[in-house]
Amino acid sequence: MKAYLFLGLMAVSSLAVRAQQVSDVGLQNRYMQLMKGSEQSDFRRIELRSDIDTTWFRWKERGYSFGFVPAKTPMYTTVDGILSTPYMIQVRGNAEERNKKRWGYHVFEGYAKDDKSRITMLVNKHVEAERPVAELYYYSTVYNHDETAYNWFKIGSDVRQHSFMFGRDKALFYGSLKLTNALTLGAIGKEDVLATKPNGDDEQNAEKDAKYVNYKELKNGGDGTIFYDKDRDIVVIKIKGKWMKVAVEALPDGVTYDF
Repeated sequence: MKAYLFLGLMAVSSLAVRAQQVSDVGLQNRYMQLMKGSEQSDFRRIELRSDIDTTWFRWKERGYSFGFVPAKTPMYTTVDGILSTPYMIQVRGNAEERNKKRWGYHVFEGYAKDDKSRITMLVNKHVEAERPVAELYYYSTVYNHDETAYNWFKIGSDVRQHSFMFGRDKALFYGSLKLTNALTLGAIGKEDVLATKPNGDDEQNAEKDAKYVNYKELKNGGDGTIFYDKDRDIVVIKIKGKWMKVAVEALPDGVTYDF
């Protein structure tokens, strides 16, 4: 009798383990799937996915939730190790970009040690000069569109006082600049400057704030600052803190251009 009871308990335990294994396999198949390349193919590709869960603790952190709707965006899928591939990494477009990319635009974010400031790459947030724009910048922890919210983004090297740095409204070139085409000075007139910074968010006041930036940079620009005064058709340069007219003259006889 005891032997039968023992065998019965073993059978129940075996069934429970088997059921758990089947359940685990079912969960694995839900979040990691081997998909056929095509109906005619025996070759497979992998798909990974996470659930949508509005109670996920990370959604309470701005760096995770900002620009997403947790009720529509799956929890982040984490790989606890270095990703390495001999192939490229690709971010695809979607018919519905919102809640897939942050705000529908971000295709890359790389965070600094503070886990708040970040390198950000966006596509198609704006259309400027009649074309869609891709944007790349180093965003700080200020979390607005003010000039101070953007750190320097350096291109060329990691050597101090070398290479080329870009901010929101200023570029600082430590190296020489060689152009293979024309250099056009900024054509600035009275309608292009604003002496007082407009109230509110700079993104919402982009056109007016750009005029304030013109005014600020011309006022605070040091010796050597130069621009074309389009209201008076003169080129002016700042020397020893004073604006001065650049002397120009007509082309010599016989000198003409076809453009």
